[in-house]
Amino acid sequence: MRKSKPRLLVKPPMRKLVGAAFVSLDGVMQAPGGPTEDPTGGFDQGGWMFKIWDEGIEETLGTIFAGDYDLLLGRRTYDIFAAYWPYAEGDNKPMGEAFDRANKYVLTRGSRALEWQNSHRLGGIEEVAALKQSEGKRIVIQGSSTIYPGLLEAGLIDELTLMTFPVTLGRGKRLFGEETPVDRLEMTSHRVTAKGTVIATYKPGGTMPPYPAEGPIPGTSEREVERQARIAEGSW
Repeated sequence: MRKSKPRLLVKPPMRKLVGAAFVSLDGVMQAPGGPTEDPTGGFDQGGWMFKIWDEGIEETLGTIFAGDYDLLLGRRTYDIFAAYWPYAEGDNKPMGEAFDRANKYVLTRGSRALEWQNSHRLGGIEEVAALKQSEGKRIVIQGSSTIYPGLLEAGLIDELTLMTFPVTLGRGKRLFGEETPVDRLEMTSHRVTAKGTVIATYKPGGTMPPYPAEGPIPGTSEREVERQARIAEGSW
């Protein structure tokens, strides 16, 4: 089992950091918004979210993006947003204007220019921790699958809302990758929309309890002993 890294020691946060993500039943969050959004790895199901969109999702997003906030993004999500939202028209124009006004904090190791107004580079998780301790607005994560494991491991996410759509996509980028720490999340609210999307909000940072003393006793039969031996030698 992979050992968890120690959490960063931070003072009580002055700014709340919340995540909101669209995911399929099998955990894929890649390109929910459109066919050309992110075809990385040959992903050909872009825009899957809008096939079963409903008012319940709009209500949740209205709550998440109410009032003033800043954004925390990975570099690729930043590139997607920067190429779309400043130019949005029609019904999407108010959101585009809100994203334009917001500070965009981009967690990236690269050095390419961040040309969208109010954009700021963050070089690592420690800088996100420092940002949380500063005075300012609530910080919202959108997209950005690669940044979640590190933020969860450091204990920096205060709240996580997952909108889980009743579809399976088979392949694609996942919210919880292999580097996600072993942890327990407390569900603080949930609802199911008219078309079956489960919207659940979690509070991360719990501790996984030990295996219970009253749990099933490991088997000691000859077959189990043989199975364990095969596991140990890698032939099971």
